[in-house]
Amino acid sequence: MRSFPDDLARAQREWSATYRQLAECPGRTELRRRLYRLSAQVFFHPHWQQGRPRPAEWWELRDLGRRGNDVRERSHS
Repeated sequence: MRSFPDDLARAQREWSATYRQLAECPGRTELRRRLYRLSAQVFFHPHWQQGRPRPAEWWELRDLGRRGNDVRERSHS
């Protein structure tokens, strides 16, 4: 497993939670705005300055967000 910075992993977990909330209550403007803000925060995070992530890296980050696991648990495997 790759190690992601804590703030990037936290933003991805928040993105996943917000996405689930929006799926349950579509049309909520505040949730759409939050999702948009978190998307930008994840996509333009300084962690990706070395180059855009490969699909496998996105998958791992998204999986981390879906599971809601602590970053330290995943990065020490």
